[in-house]
Amino acid sequence: MAQELGVSIATVSRALRSSPEIGQDMQAKVKELAKRLNYRPNPFAQSLRKEAPRVIGVVVPNLVTHYYAAVLDGIEDEARKEGYSVISANTHEDTDAEIRAIDNFIGLHVEGIIACLSQNTTDYSHFEEIANMGIPLVFFGRTCLTDRFSSVTANGDEAAFQATQHLIDTGSRRIAFIGGPNHLDMVKRRKHGYLEALRENRIPIDRSLVACEKIDYQWALDTTVRLLQQVDRPDAILAFNDIITFAAFTAIKQQGLRIPEDVALIGFTDDVHAQYVTPRMSAIEDQSRLMGQTACRLLLKNINGDSKIYREIVPQKLVIRDTSARK
Repeated sequence: MAQELGVSIATVSRALRSSPEIGQDMQAKVKELAKRLNYRPNPFAQSLRKEAPRVIGVVVPNLVTHYYAAVLDGIEDEARKEGYSVISANTHEDTDAEIRAIDNFIGLHVEGIIACLSQNTTDYSHFEEIANMGIPLVFFGRTCLTDRFSSVTANGDEAAFQATQHLIDTGSRRIAFIGGPNHLDMVKRRKHGYLEALRENRIPIDRSLVACEKIDYQWALDTTVRLLQQVDRPDAILAFNDIITFAAFTAIKQQGLRIPEDVALIGFTDDVHAQYVTPRMSAIEDQSRLMGQTACRLLLKNINGDSKIYREIVPQKLVIRDTSARK
């Protein structure tokens, strides 16, 4: 900016800080140019020095869940090896908080961003701004703009197919799917696998058994109760994630039904929680820590000048325990 305006770097710095040493006309010129170039002053002046720590920003929808904590652990482990520090932001599944987090990371001059969409995000303009600014960004889990950003996802469609097939093989025929918002690519993949398994086994698809609205414990609990109170209730449930899985688990027990004799259950959840409930949960387990490591590796490639768009898939694992074997 100093070169374009024909002034010193110190003048530009003072103008951006609205120093009284710089005239109003020059301040206006500097700030107008800064806006046009998407320049943002760095609040950490020391970060301009070569010895300052390098920082990656991570945006997650719900940090208190084991899944996102494990992803973040993988990111931090990989970043540490390359001399990077990690700052995380929890959006609490709120798009406005997601936008603020991205804006804060830009202001902090992070070298790159790893993000998972909030369930409410349908407008991706804040991510398009990141692309236009040339800031490296990688999505994991829930993604968007895959033609512009690298992404790391799971093979949710295949895993959901295998889980549904297992339920069919063990005697279930009225299998419900309880998921999150339909616009999320993760929901689409998992629901697709579920529906494909029904089609391949020539089991009629009953739309009343498919409930996809939001990722929320109370909603999932109420939805499961509603399904179980139908005259022709489901005899099995495939649940989208850990929040919905344990809401369904609780609802089945509250209705006085047995798992798996009355209602079989498989959930996309983590190994830690699945093993320590009674009966033990059959689960589709993420390799969430590996997902975080993979996302960080891709981001570091971008930071180091690799402009290729990568689409990595981390496989999930179906682990059969006690909640699904109805035979």
